[in-house]
Amino acid sequence: MTSTTDQVAGFVDPSVTTLLRFATAGSVDDGKSTLVGRLLHDSKSVLTDQLEAVEAVSAQRGQDAPDLALLTDGLRAEREQGITIDVAYRYFATARRRFILADTPGHVQYTRNMVTGASTADLAVVLVDARNGVIEQTRRHAAVAALLRVPHVVLAVNKMDLVGYEEKVFAAIAEEFTAYASDLGVPEITAIPISALAGDNVVEPSAHMDWYGGPTVLEHLEIVPVSHDLTACPARFPVQYVIRPQTAEHPDYRGYAGQIASGVLRVGEAVTVLPSGRTSVIEGIDALGEGVDIAWAPQSVTLRLADDIDISRGDLIAPSSNPPATTQDVVATVCHVADQPLAVGARVLLKHTTRTVKAIVKEIPSRLTLDDLSQHPDPGQLVANDIGRVVVRTAEPLALDAYADSRRTGSFLLIDPADGTTLAAGMAGESFASQARTTVQADEEGWDF
Repeated sequence: MTSTTDQVAGFVDPSVTTLLRFATAGSVDDGKSTLVGRLLHDSKSVLTDQLEAVEAVSAQRGQDAPDLALLTDGLRAEREQGITIDVAYRYFATARRRFILADTPGHVQYTRNMVTGASTADLAVVLVDARNGVIEQTRRHAAVAALLRVPHVVLAVNKMDLVGYEEKVFAAIAEEFTAYASDLGVPEITAIPISALAGDNVVEPSAHMDWYGGPTVLEHLEIVPVSHDLTACPARFPVQYVIRPQTAEHPDYRGYAGQIASGVLRVGEAVTVLPSGRTSVIEGIDALGEGVDIAWAPQSVTLRLADDIDISRGDLIAPSSNPPATTQDVVATVCHVADQPLAVGARVLLKHTTRTVKAIVKEIPSRLTLDDLSQHPDPGQLVANDIGRVVVRTAEPLALDAYADSRRTGSFLLIDPADGTTLAAGMAGESFASQARTTVQADEEGWDF
């Protein structure tokens, strides 16, 4: 374990294995679940009873070899149909790194699940069938990865065995995808030719593609740089719960419990409570029942302030030297995930960290066209799997960071107030959408919440 000082300073002990969160995505039958199964099997991360269960099901189907896709397709409907429906999370480790893997669905109607799986990912593996090349769903997955600011994207060109392991097939697909993802603003793209079914370049190097000199999928996952230094960002502390025991032992105790979203908090530091704007000083920090002088993201702690201020769930505590701006006018990019459309004038709930407020969709300036990355102006509504810009007016001020600065405090959900259905996942501020060929400016006049 690293010390408190070392962690706050961003120091990482090389003897401590790091954690990589990554998601897999791709169109139907591109082989995502087979890739994940191969990754788990060949890295010796499958328990004996799990492998025996997969072998038994495969034998019942008349298959000669175990169907490794069954290691991740856990729902009965998934196994019967041979598809992925839900996000399947798997945990495994090698000597060099620990992994949390999210295997996301390929069907268009389940694109919303990719948003869930990729929202916390450091890396996305986008699979492409070498026979089909880059298709619309591939572009959609690249757009979601870019929208969610996933810092690393791996293009896994799968089923190379079915195209004779031809280098020119791989090169053409890699060039097309790289150009597209780069236009979206994806900072790093690595292309790897693989055959998940045969095991080529997944864990072990392929004997059939001597023209490829890069890493295997697992090698790249082990060495890709990952930064979890949330302490480098300004401190943000969304209040989850107010603790007032009012017992004989603690008659005057008032603490504000929650998880530090980013940054570092110290005893004696001047802080501002938002959206009220009231100020105070951190008098104490309690962690695991003990008082500490310093705490950092993502620790869960209780703060005690020097002044008796009206604070409740949903308020945000931040350093007075660098607080976020408060606004009721939220301009953002959203990925619409509900079956019912999101239309101009819709009354919604906006959930940001621990705060939920009423809001109205005042405008939908544009919808992204995935084919050429242009903006379709004034679509009037967004339907399932659409990506577009929205302008939302909230009933109460929000302390909102730009998503480009903080994935934790720059994201939000739009929720149907009638039944609690999640309508859209939103990212505040600028996004790759502003780079598209046709940009539509939002008209912010005439709001009358």
